[in-house]
Amino acid sequence: MAYTELKASDPMAIIQHLLVDEFGSFVGKHSERVQVTKKDSVLTQAPLIHLETITIANQGVSLSAEMVRECAERGIPIFFVSGTGTAYASLYSAGLTGTVLTRRAQLQAFTNGLGWQFACSAAAGKIHNQAQLLKYMGKYRKSNQPELFAVLQNEIEEINAQTASIAALQRRAQSEEDPLQTCRDQLMGIEGYAAQRYWSAVGKVIPPELGWSGRIGRGATDPFNSALNYGYGILYGQIERALVLAGLDPFAGFLHVDRPGKPSLTLDMIEEFRQAVVDRTVIGMVNKGVELVMEDGLLSKSTRRTLAEKVLARLDTAVRYEQKQFPLRHILQSQARKLAQFVRGENPTYVPFSADW
Repeated sequence: MAYTELKASDPMAIIQHLLVDEFGSFVGKHSERVQVTKKDSVLTQAPLIHLETITIANQGVSLSAEMVRECAERGIPIFFVSGTGTAYASLYSAGLTGTVLTRRAQLQAFTNGLGWQFACSAAAGKIHNQAQLLKYMGKYRKSNQPELFAVLQNEIEEINAQTASIAALQRRAQSEEDPLQTCRDQLMGIEGYAAQRYWSAVGKVIPPELGWSGRIGRGATDPFNSALNYGYGILYGQIERALVLAGLDPFAGFLHVDRPGKPSLTLDMIEEFRQAVVDRTVIGMVNKGVELVMEDGLLSKSTRRTLAEKVLARLDTAVRYEQKQFPLRHILQSQARKLAQFVRGENPTYVPFSADW
């Protein structure tokens, strides 16, 4: 929930996820709440008892040391996201990274075969959820847009076929001593082909006036790609938080190659949630006529705020999971815990999140 300027008569709102994006604002602690001010105005106040995360989404925002310490002691992370959606920093309590046994098991998983199993599961989960979102988008087009429905069905079949390719790769990799090193490029190639088909299909269901020519990550200047990138930046922090709370190291991944400063495991885990949390949200926005305003090559502040609010709201939406309904935010944490249990050898397999629309 983003801030709104408060009046003296307004009751204090319950805010679980505080977004601060006003240039020149100050985030401090006042009594038992986080208070956002600018000059002499109070923009919002969030009671600490309800607060779960803080996202700083603009330059020129100042933080008090007292507020940072209070959040650290209460386990409330502070995320920093740039105007392009790059998650460039996070603040946590140092105690949250003290889960030695889980982290030792995570590092061992890189060579004992468990990391390879997870990488294949994560890629298969992403591919499945891409096909499921296309299925959802084609649901109401069978009768009123039969030609487009047929195109979507063809792409769904092509994408789903890649899960069989992953299974075949896993069988071939059984004879490899270190499949993560020898077979990861092949796995990424399968995932990349499915992504090409997926984004090609997405391009056919969004308004043509967007002038979208294809998926671009870092450096995108068009509104649709910029919105996706910004949404992923908001989701990124939530994924990282789930991993840290589960005792995992966000920088020691399996599917994505490790590089200094690259949060590989966060990038691994986000794959199975991009479609359900961000893609569906952004596609829904543009198909409902919401304008994505660009200013000087970036999404406007109001557009970024709207995107952040909608992505955070989507995370609070309940979906089917393990035969019940749970908020997506709960599912993120559950999947992170299941990964921790898997690398520790407590679960025989890692089953990715499967969206069901």
